[in-house]
Amino acid sequence: MAASSTPSYPDSVVDCALYEQGKRRSDLLPLDEAMHACHATADGFVWIGLHEPTEDQLQVVASAFGLHPLAVEDALTAHQRPKLERYDDTLFLVMRTAVYVEHEALTATSEIVDTGEIMAFMGRDFIVVVRHGPSHQLTGVRHHLEDNPQLLAHGPAAVLHAIADTVVDQYLDVVTAVETDVDEAEGAPYAPQQAHDIRRVYRLKRELLELRRAVAPLVGPMLELAGGRLPGVDKDIARYLRDVHDHLTQAADRITALCEVTDTALFLVLAQTGVQQSSDMRRISAIAALIAVPIGIVGVYGMNFDHMPELRWTFGYPLTIGAIIVVCAVIYRAFRRNGWL
Repeated sequence: MAASSTPSYPDSVVDCALYEQGKRRSDLLPLDEAMHACHATADGFVWIGLHEPTEDQLQVVASAFGLHPLAVEDALTAHQRPKLERYDDTLFLVMRTAVYVEHEALTATSEIVDTGEIMAFMGRDFIVVVRHGPSHQLTGVRHHLEDNPQLLAHGPAAVLHAIADTVVDQYLDVVTAVETDVDEAEGAPYAPQQAHDIRRVYRLKRELLELRRAVAPLVGPMLELAGGRLPGVDKDIARYLRDVHDHLTQAADRITALCEVTDTALFLVLAQTGVQQSSDMRRISAIAALIAVPIGIVGVYGMNFDHMPELRWTFGYPLTIGAIIVVCAVIYRAFRRNGWL
């Protein structure tokens, strides 16, 4: 939260500070002083953290650091696909965050994964991080880096690596938690007493697709960052970014495997639903056949014609009832033997 020195931005400015040689040199700076602070030092940079800023608030930062209007528009709009864009010497990285939503049981309306967004503008002497939606673990990134001045001395690229590393670690945590739900959905069709609700599996499939849309598109941008050929990313930070890329690839592969398992579970539930419907139809047909025999016989003898055989015969009624019972018993036994009843 912003201090009283920045009354214009009490809600969106998470922190704004100057760093020199990996050490923090200022308390919370007003946004209009951040540019002058970073330009006044030879090896310092400013790290600004914003949470869901308004257009006017972000325009102040954009004017101070010369951010490209297209990138600023993306940062305001949110709901962007993960990507990496270069505007002269400024890099614009979009990442999707993911948080696992705890729930007692998987249902057709369960929310499993909640996603947000992080946009990072990185220049030679500044990094501006704009966050939308949930990302609870990002709160400790700044404190962790401030406790490691040797890493923070690499400049804004070290901040970018720390944020990307935290986001990817969140992916792995979410994937591990979702695996439990996938195992439950996979085993449900084999449970004899459990109702096979296809909506539960379909909901899980949708949540996995949302997670994959957050993770998979980031593999390419992270590989480009790890290449060490972009401005502001030195070889040491590139090595760290390669490790992040490896973890990201692992998360993407695990999500793909979980999607395949979920597809199998979905097809199995659909197949079992079809088998159950076929079994129900056979049972209904067998019952209808059993009912048709007495209905046919009593229907004939209920027409009250004057000249019908056995109408005035002493044993006509018990014979008719006996015939109905015998025929129904034969049909029932035949259906029972074939598994229809």
